[in-house]
Amino acid sequence: MVHWVLKAAALNRCARVRDMMSVMISSMGMISRKRAGKAAALAVGLCLMLGGCHSQRQDVPPIIVFSKVPVKDEGGPERKEIIAGSVSVARAGQQIVLYARSGSQWWLQPSWAQPFTTIGPDFRWQASIHLGTEYAAVLVNPGYQPPKRTVALPEEGDKVVVVATVNGREGPVRPVKIMHFSGYDWKVRDIGSNHDGRANSYDPMNAWTDSHGSLHLRIAKRSEGWTSAEVNLTRSLGYGRYVFVVRDVSHLPPSAVLGMFTWDGGAAEQNFRELDIEVSRWGNPANKNVQYVIQPYHVSENVMRFMAPAGVLTNSFRWEPGLASFKTQRGSELSGRSGEIAEHTFTAGIPSHGNEAVHLTLCLAGGTREDQLSEAEVVIDKFEYFP
Repeated sequence: MVHWVLKAAALNRCARVRDMMSVMISSMGMISRKRAGKAAALAVGLCLMLGGCHSQRQDVPPIIVFSKVPVKDEGGPERKEIIAGSVSVARAGQQIVLYARSGSQWWLQPSWAQPFTTIGPDFRWQASIHLGTEYAAVLVNPGYQPPKRTVALPEEGDKVVVVATVNGREGPVRPVKIMHFSGYDWKVRDIGSNHDGRANSYDPMNAWTDSHGSLHLRIAKRSEGWTSAEVNLTRSLGYGRYVFVVRDVSHLPPSAVLGMFTWDGGAAEQNFRELDIEVSRWGNPANKNVQYVIQPYHVSENVMRFMAPAGVLTNSFRWEPGLASFKTQRGSELSGRSGEIAEHTFTAGIPSHGNEAVHLTLCLAGGTREDQLSEAEVVIDKFEYFP
C-alpha cells in the first residue's frame, strides 16, 4: 500500500515537471538568465525524472518561470500590474520575494509592509506590483529578511534558494487620469498603498473639481470596501513656498487623514524628500488635529503638533536649502502675521530638492478599527507655488 502511495506522489511530481517543461518551451525569454548556464544539465535531469519518476533526484534545483510580466516602465507609485509565475518545486514554508528595478535600485514588492508572496498548492504565485524596467522573483526559505531596496539582488545560498530575473515586456503603459486644478495638471491615483500601517484603496471617482475650480477629495465606502482619494502634480517645482487653502476641516472624523506633502519615490536616502502638513486626529478624538512633519517622523524634533480651529485655513511651507518654515493662518490669503494660528521652522534633516512632486491625499488613518471608519470629504480651494 505504501509503495503505491509513493508511486502516485512521484507520478504527480512528474506531471508537474512536464507542465513546467511546456511552459519553459513556450516562454524561453522569461527564464532566469542566471540559470541559463545550467540549462543543459537541468534538461538531462528533467528527462531522467520523466523517464523514471521512482528515482527522483533531490539535488535538482528549483526553476522559476514567469507566466505574466508587467510592462517595462521606469516605475512610480501611480501604476501597478500583475506579475505571475510558478516554481518547479517548493518546500513547506518557502515563499517568493519580488523586486522591481527602477534606475539603479531594486525595490521590494508588492510593498515594504508586504514583502512575501505566497506559493499556492499548484506551485503558482501572483502579485500586483509597481512597474520597473526589470523584475525579479526570489525563492526563499523561512526566516529570510529581504532588503527593502538594493543595488544588487541577493546571492543564492543559505536562505536564498534561487533568483530569477526577467525584462519588462514592451508595450504601452495604461494611461493615468489627469485633472486640472489651480493652473496645474495632477495625476489621479487609482492603485492602493500602505499609509501608517493601513492598506488604502484609491478610487478616481473620489477626486474631482467643481464649477468654481475647487478640488474635492472623498473617503467613501463602496461595495468592494473603503476607498480613498489622492492626486499629485505631474512635475516637480523645487525650492519655494507652497500654499494650500483648505475649507473647514474641523468636521473630519478621527479616522481620516488629509495630507499635503512633497514626495520623491526614488529618493529613499533622503527620506523621499517628504515635507508634510497633515490634518488628522489619528484615530483618537483627544489628539491635536494638525501637524507639521519632516521625515523621519519618529524623531520627536521632526514633528510639531497643534490644534487648528474651524473655518477656512491657509497652510503653507517655505522650502530652502537647510530650512523648512511652516505656517497656518485663518482665512484664504497669506497676510503677514495677521490671523496666525501656528508657525514652526525646521533646520535639521532638511532634504535637498530633486524629483519630488506635491501630493494631496484624503485617506484612512492606521490603527483605526473597522467600526471607527467613516466617510469624509474635504475641499481645497487653491494651491499656489512661489519660487
